[in-house]
Amino acid sequence: MEFLSDNEIRPFRLDTPEEAIADLRRRIAATRWPTRELATDRSQGVQLATVQELARYWTTDYDWRAFETKLNALPQYTTHIDGVEIHFIHVRSQHEDALPLIMTHGWPGSVVELLGVIGPLTDPTAHGGRAEDAFHLVLPSLPGYGFSGEPAELGWENGRIARAWAELMNRLGYTRYVAQGGDVGAAVTDAMGRQAPAGLLGIHVNLLSGATGIKDQLPAESAQERAAHDALNLFTKDGFGYFLEQSTRPQTIGYSLLDSPIGLAAWMFDHDTDSYYKIARALVDGEPVGGLTRDTIVDNVTLYWFTGTGASSSRWYWELGRILAAAAAAGQAPPPVSVPVSFTTFPDEIWPAPRSWVETVYPDLAYFNEADRGGHFAAWEEPEAFSAELRAAFRPLRTS
Repeated sequence: MEFLSDNEIRPFRLDTPEEAIADLRRRIAATRWPTRELATDRSQGVQLATVQELARYWTTDYDWRAFETKLNALPQYTTHIDGVEIHFIHVRSQHEDALPLIMTHGWPGSVVELLGVIGPLTDPTAHGGRAEDAFHLVLPSLPGYGFSGEPAELGWENGRIARAWAELMNRLGYTRYVAQGGDVGAAVTDAMGRQAPAGLLGIHVNLLSGATGIKDQLPAESAQERAAHDALNLFTKDGFGYFLEQSTRPQTIGYSLLDSPIGLAAWMFDHDTDSYYKIARALVDGEPVGGLTRDTIVDNVTLYWFTGTGASSSRWYWELGRILAAAAAAGQAPPPVSVPVSFTTFPDEIWPAPRSWVETVYPDLAYFNEADRGGHFAAWEEPEAFSAELRAAFRPLRTS
């Protein structure tokens, strides 16, 4: 793959025009509402009361400028890689021997879901950790997400993003580093592990992203394994709507996602049952789940709205569909991961993977743990516990 000769790293600052904020409020006020769902749970979709409370808060109490200030207080940059402008947050630890770590968010997330781990990872001594557990942290926005540019051509799948991330770390001068990801980020981080670029010491993931394609190969003997199969089957039958639409027709849903703020929010909320109920509880009842608060939820949705990335972020799923179809047609297994792999299973994940499942995908698993709390957006929900997992997972690699 050839990279552009423009290797410059440029500072980035967010400054949203006031007229854009006024337009957002006008569009929310003009929403045409459906009637209330007939079911008493989320089985018919995102509930009317949840979204109407979002609309009320979004237009009366929410302060986007506060988020701008928070984001602009962090070191942010952009750089061109392979024809796409990549946005990233880069926070260096005060501890000189810190281990560089690149973390990748997912959908419907953004760098917003990772902001809570910046302090615990870069400054562990202020969060119950040790100086020798510190990380230099790089948080890129995926191509087509957030403040990164949209790819202008096909082919921005996991492998291409993984190569771009390796180039980013090289451009920042890191010759030894580790990588982490969940959701889309898990797939990208998995690809980095299989490519094993120079300098990559190991990876950590918290979603067994390829499980849907190898269900028949995953053990189902123990009660835990059977429960995991039940959860995986439930997702593919009842929670797969967004995945199917985005992997087959991302452009079609994109028209709605860029035209209606409420339509965008409802689509983003309808991801998985556990996350939805946590979001609804934070929005309607004002009961946060760790870092998953009313404000951070609205920060994330508003970020998608102002960047106009509803369609472009969905296209990754279409690219993933092409990868899976091509692999199935060729009957080829992916190359093995040749760096140490660490995995944490969080109990409220869409399908909490047992160790036997993880070892099916990663036979030489170096670290595994079952956390006692946390779900699909574990770094967002439980930043302290999540950070503790990364410290433990990568500790053996610091002297390698």
